[in-house]
Amino acid sequence: MSERCAFKDKKRIVIKIGSSSLFHAETNKHDFLKIERLVRTISDLVNQGKDVVLVSSGAIATGRNKMGLSPENMTLPEKQACAAIGQALLITIYQRLFTEYGKVAAQVLITRYTIGSARTRINAENTFKELFKLGVIPVVNENDTVTTKEIKFGDNDVLSAMVAVLADADLLINMSDIDGLYDDNPHENSNAKLISYVPSLDDAIMQMGKGSSSDYGSGGMSTKLEAADIAIHSGIDMIITNANDIGNITRIMNGEEIGTFFRASDKRTFKFTEKQTDEHKFRP
Repeated sequence: MSERCAFKDKKRIVIKIGSSSLFHAETNKHDFLKIERLVRTISDLVNQGKDVVLVSSGAIATGRNKMGLSPENMTLPEKQACAAIGQALLITIYQRLFTEYGKVAAQVLITRYTIGSARTRINAENTFKELFKLGVIPVVNENDTVTTKEIKFGDNDVLSAMVAVLADADLLINMSDIDGLYDDNPHENSNAKLISYVPSLDDAIMQMGKGSSSDYGSGGMSTKLEAADIAIHSGIDMIITNANDIGNITRIMNGEEIGTFFRASDKRTFKFTEKQTDEHKFRP
């Protein structure tokens, strides 16, 4: 029996979606149909008795659109200001949609300092535990107004893995603009083959992280592999799948063979340290 068949029994899931997946590429406006499907799918998982965390990018792009600014040549302070504007707008969108399905969403903003410090990390863990007890869906983003690391690097890929550890999740679904991990960059090599199963990470796999970036997202495959490194060495299975079809979440939970499955290691070797969270170096 495929290991994926056990996904239906997962109890706590973190779903990460990047900025580029939340907007129409042609107009740079929100893709409300996709966002609504995402909210509906998460709400249904909660109705099945599962705890779900949504790690969502998109604050900077939302604020940028609201202010009519161009993404070209934006300064770091401008991006931080757009994050402050956009985060309030983005969480309002999520809260309104979750309310339509009888759910309550809570905003959780995290910085790398939150995770690097043992005291604040415990506080974050306790917050997630209490939100789950209350049946609330945490919507997490990097606090880009006070920290700039994720603005420059990662588009919440690494953050989503850290959140999965904080939330004691057993599955991380990383939704991307690509079907999964390929043996070469599929945007440059039409013969590149999708790797459906990664039983363990080694240097050869890590070198495959050529990835792609976009106007909205700052992450590529390299940061998704870093996220996988954290997840699997924390005992958490991870899937990379295409966000173009939100139905992929349901297919994954049903055990279908889509995306790239990174199998959790039997040995949990990942440990939070301030140095690691600061430098984004996670190999144990």
